[in-house]
Amino acid sequence: MIEPDAAPGALQRPRVRIWDWPTRAFHWLLVLLIPALWWTAENDQAEIHVLLGLGAFALILFRLLWGLMGSSTARFASFIRGPRAVMSYLNGHAAKVVGHNPLGGLSVAAMLALLTVQAGLGLFATDDDGEVFGPLSLWLDEDMVETITELHETLFNVLLVFIALHIAAILYYALVQRKNLVGPMLTGRGGAPEGVEEMRGAPAWRLAVAALVTLGATAWLWTQL
Repeated sequence: MIEPDAAPGALQRPRVRIWDWPTRAFHWLLVLLIPALWWTAENDQAEIHVLLGLGAFALILFRLLWGLMGSSTARFASFIRGPRAVMSYLNGHAAKVVGHNPLGGLSVAAMLALLTVQAGLGLFATDDDGEVFGPLSLWLDEDMVETITELHETLFNVLLVFIALHIAAILYYALVQRKNLVGPMLTGRGGAPEGVEEMRGAPAWRLAVAALVTLGATAWLWTQL
């Protein structure tokens, strides 16, 4: 959930940068992957599910790294705030910013935490027939793999609830607040009040480091299949 636009009637300046392309690519690739992961799990396509799961793991790992070293609006430090900031936002006293507002930032952090745990569990899980295994499942005994598999399936339902809440929030902002949250995530740009600083990009070497670490970890997991 983001605040790309000022309140109605506020003085606007030209569209500014809000989201960098790595953040947007992560978002939309995950939007495509989650339905594909659900479909492959429901239709006994376990081998494809594992491969897609590795792709999801790579995306999530990259986003975690990018949250530490990426552009200003992608960094966790810019949107994970304490209770006081959240209350100020709810009371309408929070400073205007581009990127996630304090409440939206907490929801994004919760979503990323769920995705991280879900992807991590998938590395140790197996299919219902016990024929296709996650890359790290052989490290554990059979009972533990079965327990993790059940947790992996249950947590996906929790994740669906968070996704539904995320979509509901987007619709609320669009229909009630008259704020377009989808456009900036597509184009990277959106309206902002006067005096609000736009996104500060990260140098290319940080992107290279995050990409190389992600590729290295994913390649190693591939060798464990």
